[in-house]
Amino acid sequence: MIKDTSLELNYGRRYGLIGTNGSGKSTLLSALGERELPVPEHIDIFHLTNEVDPSDKSALECVLADLMKEVESLEDQLERIIDLEGGDSPALDVIHERLETLDVDQAEPRAASILHGLGFTPAMQAKASKEFSGGWRMRISLAKALFTRPFLLLLDEPTNHLDLESCVWLENYLSDYPYCLVMISHSQDFLNGVCTNIIQLENSRLTVFGGNYDIYCRTKAELEENQSKKHEWEQKQIAHMKDYIARFGHGSAKLARQAQSKEKVLKKMVDNGLTEEVKGAKSFAFQFPSCGELAPPVLQFQGVSFQYGDAEPLYSNLDLGIDLDSRVALVGPNGAGKSTLLKLMARILEPTDGMIKRHHHLRVARYHQHLSEQLDMDKSPLEFMRDKFADKEYSWQECRSRVGRFGITGEAQTLPIRVLSDGMKSRVVFAYLATTNPHMLLFDEPTNHLDMETIDALANAINQFDGGMVLVSHDFRLINQVAEEIWVCEKQEVKKWPGDIDSYKAHLQKVVLGDGKKR
Repeated sequence: MIKDTSLELNYGRRYGLIGTNGSGKSTLLSALGERELPVPEHIDIFHLTNEVDPSDKSALECVLADLMKEVESLEDQLERIIDLEGGDSPALDVIHERLETLDVDQAEPRAASILHGLGFTPAMQAKASKEFSGGWRMRISLAKALFTRPFLLLLDEPTNHLDLESCVWLENYLSDYPYCLVMISHSQDFLNGVCTNIIQLENSRLTVFGGNYDIYCRTKAELEENQSKKHEWEQKQIAHMKDYIARFGHGSAKLARQAQSKEKVLKKMVDNGLTEEVKGAKSFAFQFPSCGELAPPVLQFQGVSFQYGDAEPLYSNLDLGIDLDSRVALVGPNGAGKSTLLKLMARILEPTDGMIKRHHHLRVARYHQHLSEQLDMDKSPLEFMRDKFADKEYSWQECRSRVGRFGITGEAQTLPIRVLSDGMKSRVVFAYLATTNPHMLLFDEPTNHLDMETIDALANAINQFDGGMVLVSHDFRLINQVAEEIWVCEKQEVKKWPGDIDSYKAHLQKVVLGDGKKR
């Protein structure tokens, strides 16, 4: 996955690791986390990989659980280094600083503050971890990582289970992380807010750029332009010299000597290495087929209320409508009912009161985060598509064509879905949804596991689609690309936001950060 590469990670830097799906980003993080790459022993590492195990411990207790173990471990290291190297080892300063950072006396309020930033109310902080879903337990793991403040913090898509408010808080928290952070993220907005450097993994090589993602894009474009000009100049010189050698290599003595001289120059150029041609990033475009027209109203909520069992109502007396020209992003805190609203639209749930009127020809396609619920993991993408649309009797070639439009090509078409990357699994779902020829697209966090190129392809496909779209996402950039209306789900209501997603983010920053000071 990676060859002929050097990598140096520096104290005080925050690195964004980017690359296409399957390029090896997560493998590189795992190699660092497992110390398969050389990391000094006194540098502690936290690699966020899994949610905390369900147990009777409260969320707060889970975050605090390893504190004393780590303090004891650091004290043991301290004694060992003093015994082996005396009192002048530079590692001693690192360990002393680490012990000071843990700040045992203020540990509990600090842990509570981090959990609050990630969306845990005081009541939730006291609740047993076994009562939380996997997504919330992953938030607890993230809180543990932030609480321990390791010298090397490794995060793989840390925003995947967060709402927009928590994303704003986390971006602010990480933007002045004092040690060394390496994170994978496909959110350009988040990378811009956090990173001091970008590490690009491309063609099995790592290249480090200074600055955030926007600066990386400008720098890369300038370098590629210069490389392209140099390559073109070299090729013209080579063509000219080869032509001269071919024409005059066997001419008069004077011309033959000049031809031999040019031949030596040409050999020297080749031996020193020629500039490679700039190759554009592999990209693909997909589309959702035209759905035709349906007379409005297509989907209408009239006095709709909904609650789960005896719990507090999520919605009360909703009146709203969605038509084929709707482009809506649903925002609001976790637990406000955004995913529930999509399920009501898709008829997976029925209202506890009120009425949802649907056009009787309406076809709805719903994408959600839990891919395993939509895919048969033991089948290949081709087998999955053929079985799902058995009534249409698609040929293998037709199935190949349909999944190929979504970037699933070659061997990936015939492998069991379970062995594909999460990004490829997402593409299988998109191919399936497109084949249902929907009038309405309902997306619940579609960018999880997608690389930036696929996110842009998705945005283009949505913008070209002639049906309706409702989106739940923590990716501010995607929302900005495709949404024309922002609806805020909160306090049993759905209200239209008066501005765009940028103004909503500015509002969240005021809510989260208060007077603007970092927390």
